[in-house]
Amino acid sequence: MFIEQAVIENYRCLKKANVMFNKNMNVIVGNNECGKSTLLEAIHVALTGQLNGRPLAIELHPYLFNLDLVLEYFEKRKQGEAVEPPRILIELYLANDASLAKFKGNNNKLGLNQPGVSLAIELNPVLADEFAQYVSDPAEIQTVPIEYYLIRWRSFSENDLSNSREIPLNATLIDASTIRNNVAASRYIVDIVKESLSSKEKVDLALTYRLMKHRFLEQPKVQTINDALAEKKGKISEKAISLSLDTSARATWEAGIMPHLDDIPLPLVGKGEQNAVKIKLALETSANSNIVLIEEAENHLSYSGLNELIGHISEHAGDRQIFITTHSSFVLNKLGVESVLLFQRGEAIRLDELKDKTTRDYFMKLPGHDTLRLILSKRSILVEGPSDELIVQRAYHRKHGKMPLEQGVDVISVNSLAFKRFLQIAVAMKKEADVVTDNDGKVADLKKKYADFLGTDRISIQYDDDEDASTLEPQLMKKNGLEVINAILDTAFADEKAAIDHMIANKSATALRFFETEIEWQAPDYIDRAIR
Repeated sequence: MFIEQAVIENYRCLKKANVMFNKNMNVIVGNNECGKSTLLEAIHVALTGQLNGRPLAIELHPYLFNLDLVLEYFEKRKQGEAVEPPRILIELYLANDASLAKFKGNNNKLGLNQPGVSLAIELNPVLADEFAQYVSDPAEIQTVPIEYYLIRWRSFSENDLSNSREIPLNATLIDASTIRNNVAASRYIVDIVKESLSSKEKVDLALTYRLMKHRFLEQPKVQTINDALAEKKGKISEKAISLSLDTSARATWEAGIMPHLDDIPLPLVGKGEQNAVKIKLALETSANSNIVLIEEAENHLSYSGLNELIGHISEHAGDRQIFITTHSSFVLNKLGVESVLLFQRGEAIRLDELKDKTTRDYFMKLPGHDTLRLILSKRSILVEGPSDELIVQRAYHRKHGKMPLEQGVDVISVNSLAFKRFLQIAVAMKKEADVVTDNDGKVADLKKKYADFLGTDRISIQYDDDEDASTLEPQLMKKNGLEVINAILDTAFADEKAAIDHMIANKSATALRFFETEIEWQAPDYIDRAIR
């Protein structure tokens, strides 16, 4: 059993999301604030009815609603428009399985006859009149009044759900980064260990813990102290005062024990080791979970530590459906780019969904670092090689006073034959990308090659029409002249051709000179357009 698809509307930053998943491994990649964590949270909420470890009804608050939706709603109310109250919807479409027959139906957003679970947070119709009166003056309201809302948790067959035990799929959410203090870290581990114990083992542990407390009173030094306190009867209270350990229900073994690693209390172990232990323990004790959701496994881990952890996750995944969010190209490479979902505020694509089969195959074989850079950047500038990269980087700094990455712009060196492949990713992800390319003396061929992208929103192809200056080096000469070139290169060429030949024969050294020099120089026009 696994989740095939999720449809989410108006949950936190996800105003609209429709995401298809892989059967086993799903590596969810995207920039900060793109909704990766929200996606995992929404899946977990829909399968468990819980948020932050507590029932959703208790954790319900106005900021679960998408802010854009809420502002749009109140703006329309101010203008006197009749508009539906904000509503959150999370739908999980499950793969057909005999055990999910009673969850099958077409009561879902897509109208599919499929097993699934739907969770909606919507206006309680019983309180509709009171709600209408409350929002009658929208100028006074800034958030959704959740007091008038209810939670509808149903299967696609329209059967109400009251708890997660009614759903055959079990979900485990592992977010070790949220364990921010020592007490919480210990409690997190204890809860995981507790899940692995049988009922008999839990009873045995509780009885042993209580027996230990009783033996505390039998210690001679404790008896001596209590005898001394007993002599104070009547001075402090009419009843005898004594010291003991708490044996009430609140003082269970769970609250009284401390996990240790090699006899060192867990909170005193390094953060990286804590993180790895939490994830591994959760995987080990969630053997009955069909769905495992892991938030940024790379937190606090070194390269070798991450290598070991990701290997463990991959090895112990079994038939479970795994969801991992990450910013790490190493995680992406280790678990395979075929598992990658490129995610951006509800928009998600898998590499195997790219229309061009050769492009799909290319990215399946390509190490994930450059792919990840394209996805995570605010805007990308694709260049043909290291020399072009140095020139573009320095030209950008000269123009803006900052390096490109400081403003979210990544200059990526890509073989020119692969430009179109990267652009297909950029188009699919709705990312801004500029290609900086030589015309190679064939402008007509260049226009034909990139015909599908010329004039495309968010994509620009930057080149120069002068076929006599077909590559970077003659373009630099054309823009700056021989005197400036000689000054930068510390040479004394008498003519431009000799200087250009030297630059072409020493491409990297020339680019490094331009990158490091304090001498004023101008970027060719087509580069200047790309570093806007």
